[in-house]
Amino acid sequence: MRVLLVEDDEPVAQSLRRGLVRYGFEVDWVMTGREALEASPVDLVLLDLGLPDGDGLDVCRELRKRTDVPIIVISARSDETDRVVGLEIGADDYVSKPFGVREVIARIRAVMRRARPPQGDAAGPDRYGRLTIDRKAARAHLDGKELQFTPKEYDLLAFLTEEPGALMTREQIMEAVWDAHWFGPTKTLDVHVAALRRKLAGAIRIETVRGVGFRLVVDEPSAES
Repeated sequence: MRVLLVEDDEPVAQSLRRGLVRYGFEVDWVMTGREALEASPVDLVLLDLGLPDGDGLDVCRELRKRTDVPIIVISARSDETDRVVGLEIGADDYVSKPFGVREVIARIRAVMRRARPPQGDAAGPDRYGRLTIDRKAARAHLDGKELQFTPKEYDLLAFLTEEPGALMTREQIMEAVWDAHWFGPTKTLDVHVAALRRKLAGAIRIETVRGVGFRLVVDEPSAES
């Protein structure tokens, strides 16, 4: 899936771009409204409003005249008027800065589900051995019984199960699950990993790669179960 990121703040753009690429998106990054309007076709547009060559709302309005591509506005403007105007002129969603990468990913998925409704059973829960995760409802079940997680425990599980078996660095996890600008101790990650291990023992293993990060491994059900 190709995303056009229209953002003139380089640190914000680079952080968001890394997060999107990590989740498997292809990202075209431009810094002006003119470049946005001249860009090649994409599947979705992430559009900042504060652009150096004009108001992002004008770019949004022009894009909507030309195409029905989904548009998510990302902006430091949290005023309700800007939000309402953005949605009225054709934006599909509006995310206020500061935001975490996972929030943007969730908004993209929600917008794309509306734009391209899944067929048949495609919208059902994801299964990982004995564990199922219903990402749409933010719920997880083990052997058919619902598990109780704190919000961050669920976010961590949802992130690690995106790519079972893949090594995720501590930095990647902190940026995705907590915040791109998290400056607190990463000990909180170890606490949440320990909680998941207790609740998922026998179904999911979270292996520690010392000095690097963690790897989630799905334990296959035994022949007797």
